[in-house]
Amino acid sequence: MTDIEKLLGDEANTLLGHTCTGFRSEDLYLPGPDFVDRVMSENDRSPHVLRNMQTLFNHGRLAGTGYLSILPVDQGIEHSAGASFAPNPLYFDPKNIVELALEGGCNCVASTLGVLSSVARRYAHKIPMMLKLNHNETLTYPPVFDQTLFAQVEQAHNMGCVAVGATIYFGSEDCRRQIMEISEAFERAHELGMVTVLWAYLRNPDFKKDGKDYHVSSDLTGQAIHLAATIKADIVKQKLAENNGGYKAVGFGHTHDKVYDELTSDNPIDLARYQVANAFMGRAGLINSGGGSKGHSDMGEAVRTAVINKRAGGMGLISGRKSFQKPMKEGIELLNAIQDVYLSKDVTIA
Repeated sequence: MTDIEKLLGDEANTLLGHTCTGFRSEDLYLPGPDFVDRVMSENDRSPHVLRNMQTLFNHGRLAGTGYLSILPVDQGIEHSAGASFAPNPLYFDPKNIVELALEGGCNCVASTLGVLSSVARRYAHKIPMMLKLNHNETLTYPPVFDQTLFAQVEQAHNMGCVAVGATIYFGSEDCRRQIMEISEAFERAHELGMVTVLWAYLRNPDFKKDGKDYHVSSDLTGQAIHLAATIKADIVKQKLAENNGGYKAVGFGHTHDKVYDELTSDNPIDLARYQVANAFMGRAGLINSGGGSKGHSDMGEAVRTAVINKRAGGMGLISGRKSFQKPMKEGIELLNAIQDVYLSKDVTIA
């Protein structure tokens, strides 16, 4: 098992010893083996959706825990194939993307229409697949920040996917169109029995103020999560909060002093707990992003994010570049280290 405390270094006491007081753990809908029966059975999802959610929970090293470890590889479009796969050309072949998820013990592999459709007959029955429906196509110049539908929900269903994923750039010029498109797509996905996962990201140049990036503020990302749950995302992917006070810094919207004085603190777990609270107190599972690859520090950063997510009440981690931009053996080791956090009985809810 991974030496979690050693990887956390100087932050070990801060992260492993913290207790949240703004939102108590007993008031949350926490992940667990019975999450579908205990939480999802109260909503309006069909038995087919519940079955596919349980399918996600039942696969990989985290099977039976209620936590998720997902390998997402849509960067061939989002960041270009060259930027994403040149560090490890093995992954130009979609087969190896799915093999990494399988060998890495993941619950699910999430990727593009092209990647999954090219190997669906070989792997759809071996690992749960999630089709990412839209992408920010990066070949347009000058660059634009928008999400374009590359696939239809029916295509995901026909190739055997158990889930669909999509991104909305909340705060962007095209946000309202994206909300309408994905709301319709998610409703259709639920009709066909698939789980829905939203990448609830922020995109607005004015969310950067005085050298500080509030795209990762707890209050703004929390509201994006709340909007994601509102359009019936079963799982919400969000970047780990790194600061707070985005509303106040940018000077717009609506907030309340209690958000900063009582409900959160500077501790990263409290910032993530506010994200969980905005996911209908955990009724929609929060999975945090593993972030980009930085080399030798990737293992420690991935374990740190997993500890914060788990102790805050989140449902797991979705980690791509940190794993597939390495030799496969090292990528598997990193994925397993993340999973070890969720398997550890010493890492508990704060």
